[in-house]
Amino acid sequence: MASHRAAPEHTHPDDVPVLTALAALADPVRAQLVRELAASEDWSRSCGTFDVPVGKAAKSHHFTVLRAAGLVEQRDEGPRRVNRLRREEFDARFPGLLDLVLRGD
Repeated sequence: MASHRAAPEHTHPDDVPVLTALAALADPVRAQLVRELAASEDWSRSCGTFDVPVGKAAKSHHFTVLRAAGLVEQRDEGPRRVNRLRREEFDARFPGLLDLVLRGD
């Protein structure tokens, strides 16, 4: 019997409090995920392609936090879950915040 995953829930950046956004970006693993996504084409990276120093369950948790903060959108393509950084929407809500994280200062 095939297993079916529920579609991930997404929070629009307009509905994200600033402290939620800051907390999501403050974690080094999540900041690395965001940097790698920013350097990739939309929908080109599946969750398993990120080289972060955590296991699969922890990585899944980090993506859940990023979705809840309005930073990442995900969709399922066959067995893969692919990702898109919601750069334009997030920048409209929090101008300049993502640029600071991507610079790595």
